[in-house]
Amino acid sequence: MRCLKRLYRRPPDARGIGGWYWRARWALTTAALLLALATARAAPAAQASIHWRGQTSTMAVTPRGGFVLRGPFGAHVIPAQAVRVHTASPLFDGLFAMAGDDLARDSVDAIRDDAFDHGRPMPCHCFIAGAKWPYVWTRDVAYSIDLGLWRFDPLRARNSLAFKLSDVRAKGVPPGPYPMQDTGSGGSWPVSTDRVVWFLGARHLQGDATFTDKVWQALTATLRQDRTYAYVARFGLYRGETSFLDWREQTYPPWTQDNVVFIAQSFALSTNVLHYDALRLAARVAAQRHDPRAPRYAEQAAALKAAINAHFWRPDRGLYMSYIGGDGLPVEAYDLLGLSLAITSGVADAGRARASLAHYPVWPAGSPVIWPERADEPIYHNRAIWPFVSAYALRAARKVDAVQLIAREITSIMRGAALAGSNMENYALLTQATHVDAGKLSGPVVDSKRQLWSVAGYLDMVTEGVFGVSGDGRVEPKLPVSLVPMLFGARREISLRLPQRRITLQRPATIAGNLLVAGQVTQAHGNTIVVLKGVSVPPLALRTAAPLDAPPTPAAPAVARVGDAWQVRAGTSQAWLYVDGQRFGKRGDAWRLPWSPARRCLRVTRSGPDGIESLPSAATCVGDTMRVAGAWPRAWTAPGTGSYRVALDYDNPNGPINTGITAAVRRLRVACAGTPAVTLPIVMPQSVGGQLSTTATFHADAGAHCVFALRPGFNMSDLANFAHYTGGAGGSGGPLNAARVGALHIAPLAAAPPGP
Repeated sequence: MRCLKRLYRRPPDARGIGGWYWRARWALTTAALLLALATARAAPAAQASIHWRGQTSTMAVTPRGGFVLRGPFGAHVIPAQAVRVHTASPLFDGLFAMAGDDLARDSVDAIRDDAFDHGRPMPCHCFIAGAKWPYVWTRDVAYSIDLGLWRFDPLRARNSLAFKLSDVRAKGVPPGPYPMQDTGSGGSWPVSTDRVVWFLGARHLQGDATFTDKVWQALTATLRQDRTYAYVARFGLYRGETSFLDWREQTYPPWTQDNVVFIAQSFALSTNVLHYDALRLAARVAAQRHDPRAPRYAEQAAALKAAINAHFWRPDRGLYMSYIGGDGLPVEAYDLLGLSLAITSGVADAGRARASLAHYPVWPAGSPVIWPERADEPIYHNRAIWPFVSAYALRAARKVDAVQLIAREITSIMRGAALAGSNMENYALLTQATHVDAGKLSGPVVDSKRQLWSVAGYLDMVTEGVFGVSGDGRVEPKLPVSLVPMLFGARREISLRLPQRRITLQRPATIAGNLLVAGQVTQAHGNTIVVLKGVSVPPLALRTAAPLDAPPTPAAPAVARVGDAWQVRAGTSQAWLYVDGQRFGKRGDAWRLPWSPARRCLRVTRSGPDGIESLPSAATCVGDTMRVAGAWPRAWTAPGTGSYRVALDYDNPNGPINTGITAAVRRLRVACAGTPAVTLPIVMPQSVGGQLSTTATFHADAGAHCVFALRPGFNMSDLANFAHYTGGAGGSGGPLNAARVGALHIAPLAAAPPGP
């Protein structure tokens, strides 16, 4: 497809041996475009055009079943597709055909990326991530397959997922295979742990015994590994960065730009829901295989669901937080993908699902992928609409019969594709434009055409969002009555032709209520005919007047010892103080914290006039800390009975902060007399100079002699397929899981949060 793309882009005045060919090719292409424009049939404006902020796009049908889309981008000729939809709206039908054509262009036999094999093509009968991303990325392809691409090309879907599955190459590492966590923040996994999204796509692909066995092997190996390195029993959650939202300056506090330990230590809603789905899949497949682990997986899934609801739900906002700190710190950040996954997975009950969709704000152009926005960041994840996330929001809206939101998401997905002439990566939130000129805040910073998960999102919007075709084959339409004039016009029925299946929706003679759902359903010879009926469902009032931006993130609090107390100052008014993740005292600018030798870490947030909090400041930690250096193993005697926090001084210079695969991972064995030995994961992300690792906790009795031993861990460079990585350390040069390790820091923890 890339070669064909270059053919079309070759200039018409090309010279040389093949000049005649290029001139002829250009002439034929131009002639085809002019013929299509001349022969396109007009349709009623309300069903053929879309108007938005002074721009118009119009679709017309060509005699051979294709379409021509005219808009701000010019004219786009769309060839007829085998998979097609027939409604009263040429715009709706043509945009579905455009998504099919975009998918064909994203279907390739070779992929490439500058960071792999020195940019040389790699054979792969796969899907690429988009025009600007001609490679297979784990989360892109997995979300895209989950959004329905398994229906359209199951072989290519399997191949794409198989490309992201790898055995190990390092010695002493438990065998896989494992899904690959792509290059990312601080050197990838386990700073980011959303590679489990691979199973969200793989669960749809049955029928190939070899692939199914690989999925099972990978699932059990990955769950075992993530339980070892990312699971924190105290919270019952898995650590790791938010899924898909991996440009940390856009969504995490600005001080994480040069230090991602906070991210590695934190818990994300989306990533935990993905682990929940993986555990449920494991329980189901284990039961089918009569594997004795089935009850254990089911119990772990149920416990994780309870933990997600306990720690991420914010009742004062009626929303699930996007992420929380490693000490449970609540963060005033919300994201639409995590929220939608919580609803579609069943983690959120009906009440919390409806409350979340009612409290998460919408704008006229669509739903933002994060909220509140960052006033000091350009448009990308920030102040943006991502069509694939809108498709998941549509699924969530359908689950709770949020009629108005169903209609809004369908309209937003249609409008973006129509005005851009392609299924774009993202759009500016306030204008749905593909570029806004705002100086250093301009964006979207990157915006690829025919982005795979946007293509999948469009196809899913039609397949499931309008026609109601679910993942298990059931047909359960939930069509807002407000869309009937566009889709049906004067027609009695509309239809969708999928591979080996046709779905027809018939409108009722009279329409009552606000939602059309399945009435009578008949099936014969691959055809499903659904006679719709109108129902009235309670309206869900949407939040259309929320503040746009969060307040700026404040500096770390200043702390001084004054007598028997710590005097804490925020440096700003209207601030909240958090001590070890718990809110302390009242809103203000200064607090008096009782002195204690226990280690406590303090952060502040700034409260805006609407009550929305900023992202948290960096931490100022007070209290006693003991340093243990020297050769390993290291010994230490506990001064008192209680819990202790442990971390390492380290420096990991093996890559930049924003990419790579060499996050250093260790297993710290702590053996204290009188208590069972424990092994604790320690993560040392790629860094800018020396800093502290992630922390872990252990218990010791007063006077107990403790011995600390540092053992090797696992990172992405241990996977065999990363031998193709030539963009940094740990790839073609061999596995690399190394850091310069300094002193061990041990600090006593407070038995309970301090009172105000």
